[in-house]
This record gives sequence, C-alpha cells and structure tokens, in this order.
Amino acid sequence: MTTIDAPAYLRPASATDAELSARFQPVFDRIAEGNVAREKDRILPHEQVGWLKEAGLGRVRIPVEHGGFGASLEQTFALLADLAEADANVAHIWRNHLAFVEDRLNAKPSETNDRWIRRFLDGEFVGGGWTEANNGTFANLKTFVRRDGDRWLVSGAKFYATGSLYADWLDVLGKGDGDTVLTALVRRDDPGVELVDDWPGFGQRATASGSATYTDVPAAEGDVFPAGERFAYQGHFYQTAMLSVLTGITRAALRDGTAALKARGRNYPQALHAEPIHDGQLLQVIGQVSANAFAAGAALRAAARAIDRVALEPGERKQRVLEAEVAVAQAQLTIIAAALEATTTVFDALGASGVSDKLGLDRHWRNARTLASHNPRVYKARILGDWIVNGADPVPNLSFVDRGGQGN
Repeated sequence: MTTIDAPAYLRPASATDAELSARFQPVFDRIAEGNVAREKDRILPHEQVGWLKEAGLGRVRIPVEHGGFGASLEQTFALLADLAEADANVAHIWRNHLAFVEDRLNAKPSETNDRWIRRFLDGEFVGGGWTEANNGTFANLKTFVRRDGDRWLVSGAKFYATGSLYADWLDVLGKGDGDTVLTALVRRDDPGVELVDDWPGFGQRATASGSATYTDVPAAEGDVFPAGERFAYQGHFYQTAMLSVLTGITRAALRDGTAALKARGRNYPQALHAEPIHDGQLLQVIGQVSANAFAAGAALRAAARAIDRVALEPGERKQRVLEAEVAVAQAQLTIIAAALEATTTVFDALGASGVSDKLGLDRHWRNARTLASHNPRVYKARILGDWIVNGADPVPNLSFVDRGGQGN
C-alpha cells in the first residue's frame, strides 16, 4: 500500500488487532455490564464515555509518531462494532468525534491542526451539529457563521446533535458570506450554546441526539474551516460508522438470544425435544442469527477496506471514491437486512419468556430500526443496479463528496 502525499498527517496503519483488543476490550466489557439498566431508564452514559476517553479511543486513528495508536479504518470500525455489541448508544456517540479526527488527519500540517491533534491526545471530545432543525436542509442553511473582528460568531438551530452532551467541542455547519459553507468548532460550555436531550425516537435514546441552539457563539480564527475542504470520504466514513453500530447490535442479539435459549426451561408440546437447547428448530434459529452476524461483520470489513484505500491512495482518489461508494452501499444493504432479521427472528427461539422486560431484548430491534432509518436503504439497490447494468455513476454528486459533504 502506498503512503499518501506529504504533508498530511495520515500514515499506513501500524497497530495490530491484538494490541487494540487488549487495550479496549476490557473497557467495552465494563460498559456492557450496565447496558440494560441504562437503556431501560434512559441513563446517559457520561461515565462510560469518560472511560473510553481515558483509554484513548479518540486518538485510535492518529499515527503513533503523533501520539496515537496508528489504527487503520478497518480496525477502527471493527472496534466500534465491538463497542456497539457492548452498548449501541455509547458506540454511536463516538461517530462525530471520530469523523472530525479523520478530517484533521487529512488536513495539511499547520499550527492550527497541530493544536487539534494535541486536543485529541488530551482527550477532548467533539460532538456534531450539522443537520438543520425545523426541516431545514443543507441547500437552505439557516445557521450562520459570520466574521466578527478577529473571531467568528455562530447562530442557528440544529437537531440530531449526536454526542453533544458528552462533548468539549461542537462541530457546527453554517452559511458564511455569499454561498460559502463553513464548519465552526465552538466550545460546548459557552453560554450561547443550549443543548436539550429531546430526541423522541424509540431507539438510540441515550445518544443525546436532540436539539442544539447557538446564539452568537464565538469560534476562534483557527477553528473555522471551509466545508469544501473536508475529507473526500467523509460521507462514507459517517455511513460506515453507523454500519459498525448495526453490526455490533446484530452480534449482541446473537449473544443475548443464545443466553436466553440456554436459560429456557420448558418447551411447547409441538417441539422436537422437551429441552429447548436440544430442539433442532430452535437451534436453527440461533444458527441463522449467527449467519446474520457473520454477514454483517464481513460486509463491514470489506467496506472499511475500500475506504482505507481512498485515504491512502490519493493519486487514484476519484476511482477509489467510486469503489468505496459501491462497497459502502452494498454493505448498507447487507448489514441493515442482517440486523433487522436477526433482532426480529431471534425471538422465535425464545417463546413468550423472551419478551421479558428484564431481558431487554427489544432494545436490539429498536436500536437497529432507528439506525437503519437514519439513511434509508430504499434508494441504494436501485442506484447499484443502474451502475451495474447501465454504468450510471453511483456518485453523480462527486464534487460534493470531494468537498466533504455527507454523500451517504
């Protein structure tokens, strides 16, 4: 694999899977312990996010020579899936932070970007603020980033502000002068920032994906960037991070479904065996769920490898972006189907006892269905088919993707 052109911060991966697992899996296991209770009572996982900051998850992609762990994107998304298996809410909270780290790693070295790398190394955390509130769109931004002397001021309203209540910084998209679009990094604790945990969805309820209002919030000169300079594979990164969470949910459904079947003490008269754990039809259900989990994991790694190639082979970036678009779309179709099937059919192995509120197995379907609805899959198969049959560009808006837009 070739290295990228200097002077970007990115380097080929140097971490091993074993090293990353040894560092982070014990933390993930601790996080898993209270998952059901937090989910049931909508307890925000501030403490758990703090554990991950201390462990250094926020710097996992930063090269070792700059103080990070040197993970590839494939390894990063695999870790995120492992975290999602422990707690899907906590994993989703990290999506915006990891994306902004990736953006800064793609930027040219400068005093400003060196400062951001130091912030990441110090554990400072970034939340999101891109989606306009009140049905606004990227084409009709009502959030403004305007210059005020030697600083900038940010005003507007956002929704889906995932991770913001856990953050030190908020990454806010807004309209600058004329037709320019800017992203501004503002302090989460500034008096002009109001965050409300009013996410009404039936899933992903502890991600703090609610409302954010900005009233003349200052941003320093070095913390405002043209949106057109965001990293080329940004849309693919955001989408694959979400697919990582769905993959983890699928594995969690397999884990919890298996445990519930083992604990089941009686069976129906029509069963093949009096003991549920020896009933061939119930074992078949668990076997199919395991295949769903396998398919999701394989698709996730394939998509992540395609994005790794975009990051590290800029000379062929347009072709690599196209390949990543296809891989991520195929992974989206595969992983969403696997997650929704697994989180639904696992109950066929459990009977009425499987719906006990104490088990909380409904959380897997609710969380999977919620994530799958963020970026509907209904369009993806058609776009893929048109590309395969007719050669239609699956990235017709490539220039927007290159500007860092969320093309997925």
